[in-house]
Amino acid sequence: MNRYEKVGLTKEEYKRIVEGLNREPNDLELSMFGVLWSEHCSYKNSRALLKLFNTKGERVLQGPGENAGAVDIGDGLAVVFKIESHNHPSALEPYQGAATGVGGILRDIFTMGARPIANLNSIRFGHLNDERNKRLFRGVVKGIGDYGNSVGIPTVAGETVFDDCYSDNPLVNAMSVGIIKKDKLKRAIAQGVGNSVILVGHTTGRDGIGGASFASCNLTEESEAMRSAVQVGDPFMEKLLLEACLELMDKEYVVAVQDLGAAGLTSSSCEMALRGGCGIKIDVSKVVTREENMLPEEIMISESQERMLFVVKKGYEEEILKVFKKWNLNASVIGEIIDDKNLTVTVGDEVVGCVPVELLGDGAKANLRPYRRPRYLDELYLDINTIEEVEDLNEALIKVLKSENIASKEWVYRQYDHMVRTNTIVKPGGDAAVVVVEGTDKAISLTVDCNSRYCYLDPYEGAKIAVCEAARNIAATGARPIAITDCLNFANPEDEEVYYTFRQAILGITEASRVLNTPVVSGNVSFYNESNKTRIYPTPTIGMVGLLENKNNACTIDFKELGDTVILVGETLNEIGGSEYLKTIHGKVLGNVPKCFPEVEKNTIECLINLINRGLVKSAHDISEGGMIVALCECAFKNEIGVEVDINTDLREDIFLFSESQGRFILSAKKEYADEIITEFKRYGVFAQVIGETKDKNIEVNINGRKVIDKSVLDLKRVWKEELPCIMD
Repeated sequence: MNRYEKVGLTKEEYKRIVEGLNREPNDLELSMFGVLWSEHCSYKNSRALLKLFNTKGERVLQGPGENAGAVDIGDGLAVVFKIESHNHPSALEPYQGAATGVGGILRDIFTMGARPIANLNSIRFGHLNDERNKRLFRGVVKGIGDYGNSVGIPTVAGETVFDDCYSDNPLVNAMSVGIIKKDKLKRAIAQGVGNSVILVGHTTGRDGIGGASFASCNLTEESEAMRSAVQVGDPFMEKLLLEACLELMDKEYVVAVQDLGAAGLTSSSCEMALRGGCGIKIDVSKVVTREENMLPEEIMISESQERMLFVVKKGYEEEILKVFKKWNLNASVIGEIIDDKNLTVTVGDEVVGCVPVELLGDGAKANLRPYRRPRYLDELYLDINTIEEVEDLNEALIKVLKSENIASKEWVYRQYDHMVRTNTIVKPGGDAAVVVVEGTDKAISLTVDCNSRYCYLDPYEGAKIAVCEAARNIAATGARPIAITDCLNFANPEDEEVYYTFRQAILGITEASRVLNTPVVSGNVSFYNESNKTRIYPTPTIGMVGLLENKNNACTIDFKELGDTVILVGETLNEIGGSEYLKTIHGKVLGNVPKCFPEVEKNTIECLINLINRGLVKSAHDISEGGMIVALCECAFKNEIGVEVDINTDLREDIFLFSESQGRFILSAKKEYADEIITEFKRYGVFAQVIGETKDKNIEVNINGRKVIDKSVLDLKRVWKEELPCIMD
C-alpha cells in the first residue's frame, strides 16, 4: 500500500498535495491531509450540492459554515442548534459511539456561546429478532441516556426506526439545541497576530486516532480492526468544560473558540485560521497527554473528547488558565496566531510540519459526481388491486400497533432524563417536544423526522415529506416552524445510483424548505453507510425548531374529554405504497409513496397554528406512519378515552384506515367550535370534516355504515405499549 493510501487519500489527491507544497509531505503532514481531506471533514462529495440549500431568512443569524446554526426568536434571544452523525463508531462500540456523539454535538452548541437546553436523537437499527441488533440498540440507548443525563441536559424528543437495511450500519444522529443572547454569539474565527492559542479540557490520548478517515469508508471486516478509532467519553468532564467555557464566552479577550471533534487539533486549528485568513503555530510538546511517547502526528489527529481550543488576546492568558484551574480542568498555551497563513507544527523550537492553511483546509477537490437513476426503482411498481383485502381489520390493526416502528418507544425514552432543568412542558411520546425559554413567555418546539422507506422508493418525494412531516409535528404543538438542520445519511457516493438518491434528496429538501420558509442553517453529511452485505436506505434526517410565542398555548396529541368532536384535516387518497401497513401485513416495500404538496401543507399548518393559539383546538396529532387509524389510537392512549368514527368514502376500507396520505391531522375540539374550525380550514383552501366524537372506552370505526374496527382502548394500548419491553427485557 502506498503512503497516501494508508491515510485514505487517492493518487490524484496525493499529486495535488505535492504540487501545492512543491515537495513531498512528511508523515505528520500527510496524516493531517488524510484526515482533513477525508469525506467526513472536507465534504468533497457533497459540498457542491449543499450550495443548493435555502440558507437565508429574516430570522437567520448564522447559517452553515460555523459550528452550529442560529436563528432569532425575538426578545434579543437566539436558538442555536445542529444535528450530526456518529454512525460508524456506534456500529463498533455502541455505548461509547453514541455517548461521544452526544458529547460532540453539545460542544458544537456551547462553542457558539449558547447554553444547551435540550437534546434529541434519531436512531435506526436492524430488526430486533437478531441478537446483534438488540445489543447495538441497547448499547446506543444507554450511551445516549448516560451521557445526556450526566451532563444534565434533557433528552426531549427523537425517533427510533427498525429495518433490515440498518443491520450492519446502525444510524445514530444526535441533535442539540441551546439558547443565547443574540449579540453574544461566538464565531470560530482566529484573528490577531501574536494572540495565544490555548488547549483546554481533557488530556490528549490515542483514542479516536483516525476517526475521520474511519467514517469515510464502508464498514467491512477490516474496519473491525479500527476500534481505536472509537472515542471514549467522560460526561462529567464535559459538564465542567461547558460551565468553564460559558463563564468565559462573553469576555472581550476571548477572540475565538472551536471544539475539537473529527480530526482533533488539526481540524480545529486549521478551520479557525482559514476563517480568519491567518496562520497558526502549534507546539505539540505543550499539549498535555495522558499516554507516553505520543508522536506529533498522534497528538495532531487524536480525537480525544471534551477538548476545546481558545484564541485569546496576548497578555490575558492567565485569566483563561485561572478559570479552568477553578473548574479543575487542564489548560495550556500551545501556540500563537501568525501572519504567514501556514499551519506550523513544532516540538519545542523544531519545526516538524508546515503546510498552507488554505491547501490543508480547503484544498480537497469538490466533486460533482456522475449519477444514474437506480435500476431498482423500475422494479417497485405496485398495482393496489393486487393487494388482497384483509378480512379482519381489527387483527390487522393489532399487528400494525405491535410492529417495531409503530409500537411505543417508552422503553427508549424512559432511560433519558427529559425533565432535568424542569423546562420541558410537552414530553416525549407526542409529535414534538416543547421546552420553555427561561425568563420569557416563549417556548420552542423540537422534532426530528425522516421516513427512509419513502426515500428508498422515491428520494425526491421522500425528502420533501421529511421536511413537511417535521413541520406538521411542530405545528401540532401550536408552534411555528422556523428553521431546520439536517443529517444526510447515505451509502457510498462513488456509486452513481447512490449519488442520484443524494442529489434528489437535496432537491426535495430545498423545495420544501423554501415553500415552508424553514431555511437550512446547519447540518452534517454521513456517507459510506454500507457493508459487504447491505447498504442503508437514503436517510436525510430533518431536525426542526419551531417557536411558540405563548408557552401556555402548547398543544398535545391526546384526547382530553368525553363528548369532544373529532375532526379529520386533509384528504385521504388511494395511496398505500411504502406504508407500514403494506410492510407489516403484506411483507412488501413497493409502490408510489404518498404525494407531498408543500404549498397545501403550508396553508394547513398556518391555519392549525392560528386555531390552536386561539384556543379552539384541544388536541392535534399529525397522521403519519400507520395512517389515520394508528393516529386515532395514539390520541386515545394517554388518557384512555375512546372514539367513535363514522365516515363515508369511495376508498377500500383498509386503504382508508392505513393510507399514509400527507398533510393530514386528527383534531379534537368542543362541539360548539367544530363549524368554525371547518370553515377556517376551508378559507385556507384545506379540506376538513367532522368524523366522530370521543366517548366511552372503545375505538370504533364505521365506514359506509359497516363497523370495521371495534376494540377496547385498554387492549390496544397494552399490545402497543408492551411490545418493545417484551422483546428487550
